[in-house]
This record gives sequence, C-alpha cells and structure tokens, in this order.
Amino acid sequence: MSLLEGEARMAENAGERRTHQPRGEIRDGMRIDWDVPIAMDDGVVLRADVFRPLAAGRYPVILSYGPYAKGLAFQDGYPSAWERMTRQHPDVAAGSSNLYQSWEVVDPEKWVPHDYACVRVDSRGAGCSPGFIDHFSPRETKDFYDCIEWAGVQPWSNGKVGLDGISYYGINQWHVASLQPPHLAAMCIWEGAADWYRDMTHHGGILSTFWENWYDMQVKTVQYGAGERGKRSRVHGELVCGPEILSETQLAQNRSDFGGEIFSHPLDDSYHRGRSPVWAKVKVPFLSAANWGGQGLHPRGNFEGFARAASKRKWLEAHGLEHWTHFYTDYGRKLQLRFFDYFLHGKDNGWDRQPRVLLQVRHVDRFVERAENEWPLARTRWTRFHLDPATGTLTAGGQGQRAGKKATLHFDALGDGVTFLTAPLAQETEITGPSALRLYVSSSTADADIFAVLRVLSPDLKEVVFQGAIDPHTPLGQGWLRASHRQLDRKLSTPYRPYHTHARKQPLKPGEVVALDIEIWPTSIVVPAGYRIGLSVGGKDYVYPGGSGGRLSNFKNELTGCGPFLHDDPRDRPAGLFDGVTTLHFGGVARPYLLLPIIPAKRK
Repeated sequence: MSLLEGEARMAENAGERRTHQPRGEIRDGMRIDWDVPIAMDDGVVLRADVFRPLAAGRYPVILSYGPYAKGLAFQDGYPSAWERMTRQHPDVAAGSSNLYQSWEVVDPEKWVPHDYACVRVDSRGAGCSPGFIDHFSPRETKDFYDCIEWAGVQPWSNGKVGLDGISYYGINQWHVASLQPPHLAAMCIWEGAADWYRDMTHHGGILSTFWENWYDMQVKTVQYGAGERGKRSRVHGELVCGPEILSETQLAQNRSDFGGEIFSHPLDDSYHRGRSPVWAKVKVPFLSAANWGGQGLHPRGNFEGFARAASKRKWLEAHGLEHWTHFYTDYGRKLQLRFFDYFLHGKDNGWDRQPRVLLQVRHVDRFVERAENEWPLARTRWTRFHLDPATGTLTAGGQGQRAGKKATLHFDALGDGVTFLTAPLAQETEITGPSALRLYVSSSTADADIFAVLRVLSPDLKEVVFQGAIDPHTPLGQGWLRASHRQLDRKLSTPYRPYHTHARKQPLKPGEVVALDIEIWPTSIVVPAGYRIGLSVGGKDYVYPGGSGGRLSNFKNELTGCGPFLHDDPRDRPAGLFDGVTTLHFGGVARPYLLLPIIPAKRK
C-alpha cells in the first residue's frame, strides 16, 4: 500500500466523505503530494500539500497551518502586493517558477533543494479543509499541534519539525508552542503578533476594526466550499477551496461571527487569554523577526516574545519595508535557512555564534545593520522629554512644568489634538526601543481615547514618514489608551513599557484628572541633526498630511497613514461618551513627559 493510499484509507476510516482524491506527482525537481489527509481527534480531516526532495530519505519539515488556501498562488490572491514586491526586489522571483509561491509561506522551490520537506496545511474550514472556522481558538491550536505531530512521524520526516511563516502563520506559532509539541524543534515567527488582546483586537483597550474587515477580504473569499469564488490553482487547475460547492447560507453556518465575537469581549477575558501564548511554556528555539513599520499589528508581539518567552535559545531580528517583503528576499530567506539548518539539519554553520539581536537600524533614507546582545539595549539612555503647554515644545531634562504653575490644553475628543516639538536637534540622535508617555487627563464625559503619535520632521517642518508593513506613509511610532482602561499591572509594567490589565473599566468623572501611562510600540530611527522629534496627542487615528497612499487589493480602506489598523467602529466609540472635550493638565503634581530610548553610539 502506498503512502497516499494508506492516508486516504485513514481519512475514510475517520468518517470523511470521499470528496477529495489525494494524488502525487513529480515536477519542477520535487516530489509533490496534493491534498494529503490529516485526521484530527474529533474526526475532521484537514488537507495538506507536501513538497519534498526526489531522493528517498528522511528530511526535516518546514510546516505552516493557516487560512489563506494553500493552492492559491501569491500573484493570484494578492496581485498588487506581488507586483510591487517583485518589481522592487527581483531576487524574490529569481530562481523559481513561482507556481508554488503562496501568501506568507515559504516557496518550496527554494527550500526543497536544501533537503527540506515543506508541508502546507489548510486550517479548519479554509481552503481544502472542511470544518468550522474559529480563528486562533484553542480548537485551531490543537489542530496545529496534531499537524506538527503528524509531520514528525511520517516516513519521509527525520522527526524534526520547524514552523515558518508571516503574520497569521507566525501568530499561531506562539500559541502552539505553548502546548510544547514533542516534534517541534524550532520556529521562525516573521512579523507575528502574539497577545490577542493587546497586539491585535484592542489597542490600549480601543477596538481595532482590522480583524472584521480582514475576515471579509482574506478568509471568507477562500472558505472551504466557496467554489469558483475562491479561484483555481494555477498548478493543477483544481479549486483551491475544495471540491464541494456550498451555498452562502451553508458557508455562513460554517464560520464564527468573528467581528461580533471580538466586539462582545471588550476586556481581556478568557476568550482572549485562550487565543494568546503562555510565555512560561514557550521553550522551543526561535527566531523572532519584527517590522519597525508594523504599527498596529506586527512589531509588538515579536519584541514581547523575545523578552518574555522561557526559551533559552532565542534570537531577535528587526527590519523595515512591507511586511511580506524581507521574508522572501535573499536577506530574509538566507537568515531563515541558516537558523533552520542549525536546528533541524544539525549543521555546524556558526548559528550558535549568531548575535542574539540583529537590527536593521532605520535612518531617514536607508537601513544600517547592527548586531546587539539584548532587548531593550542595555546602553539605552532613557530620557524624559517634558511637554510645555505654553510653547508646544518637548524639552529633555529638567522637571517640566513648575509645581506652582498650572495650565491646561483642550481639544475635541474625536479630533486631531495637539502637537509638541523639540527644538532642532544639535546632533544626530538615535531612538531605538519602546517608548512611554505619561499624561494627566480629564474629560467632559465618562471616558476618553488617547492616540499618541511619534513623528519626525525635517528642518522645513515637513513630516518624514516611512514605508510601513502595509501603509507607505507610516509615522515613527504609535500608542493608544482608553482612559477607563488605565489600570496597570504592577508586576509586568516597566517605566518604558506600561502594561495594562484591561481587566475592568474605571469610568471617569467629568472633570476628574487622572494619570495615564501609555505604551508606544518599539521603533527605530536615527534622526539627523537639524531635524525635530514630534509628539501628537489626539483623539483619533493618525492621518498622513501629504495625501493618499492608494489601495491594495486585499484591504477595504484607502491607505491614509495607519494602513488597515483603524479604530473607527462607532459601536465602540459611541457619541455621547467619546465626543466631548479632552483636557491635558500641567503643573502641580501633573508633570507629563515622553520617555524616549536614546541610544549612544557604540564605542569602537
């Protein structure tokens, strides 16, 4: 009995209807098994494509599990991103037919020649895998665990499974690592958030509309049973969403009300904790790759994971550009290959001497690579910049507003707010790390949302923005906090990274002054002499003042500075509660400041 025949019989015994026909072929230098069945403990059978070398043998596995349809080519599912990436980075497409290149996972044509078996699993309810879609749920994480263990005992596997992928395919790595699958040997989390509440659904307690829109644009379009709506594989011509054709009613019955469920859990409760990692249990070796420009989703979890996971063998890398780009460039692919060669193949390639932290330090016009030993950097000069309400300036050092001189600034609670600027910098200044903002705030209503934006301005006061993970006009850094969520977790908070419990609401009394400690996500910039650092404090999402960033095929909204990571759901910010006046207070005990991570130059 062949491998595929045996697995087909296993699937049949598990109770699956014979609607799939697993099949194998040899092409483009690979042995490919399509739609291989993997039975879950509840009888649902997921489907995987397996790409492996032609020669018989046992190979380490690079595995991914996610909802984007394993058979859908990158250029068919995400044409605008593919066109931009391959035009600007021709090394991405070089050396491959790109027939098997899919969104956010490795290209098997560039991995199989290095003696890896690449396994792509369609997650439950998506692509060719039937079932009920419930993203990042404990059920999904258990499926992922079972897929890892399945791959670890196949006759073509050497028993070592590595996980690799971007975004969704990185996020769920943190989660499954918490379950400690025995065959999981290493993982590369490329721009993968971690904390379902703080990183993803509620920034500072404010609902992000990203996930509901993402669900419509990137998941429902490739749900199992979508038929021709989900397109066909450009390799074998089969439907990428399985052979069954389901009605819209049936499709709706087979998926969660994702946006509704997120909205119905406004606090960090068991729903969120069940979709987040347990850092003390993440012990597998890993490479965590963050994006400076991923404000709103992609950097925080990578830094938190590196700092908090229990693993003793962990590395951090940080870069810029679009969030899909460097995963596929020669720079990113070779970095991943060295990591996995060491842990999965056992090659003595020097990875054990790899610096624990590798930063592509951002300048206004380039990136400069630099090795470090820890995060945050030990030599950081944590510097307070005090906010002056009279002059609108940020001033380093001193005590801020004098104790006896009180002042206030008011702004529309849903408006742009106010901006503070440093004087032109006397010398080049590097900011690399997390930042924090202390404000003293009152509101004319029972709550207020604070949007904090770090900015860089040229000598002629034009804002310098950056290609972000999604948006081409991304500011230096962002932070958010709902005033009623101001309670801090004293054990996890640090001066440079406030950590909020989000366990209960503390409504404001109109006019009552409260202290707010706002986390601003990690970033990096070397600011030239003569430029200024800015801080904007307002009541709505940042909008780039220089015009539109256009649209991408996989997002609903126009790119205006925050990409798709917006906070504009009127149900979460109802009029009457959030459309009042917000007041910033200065003087007396109220001495607001911005804490920045200033990095002195390394001694040569």
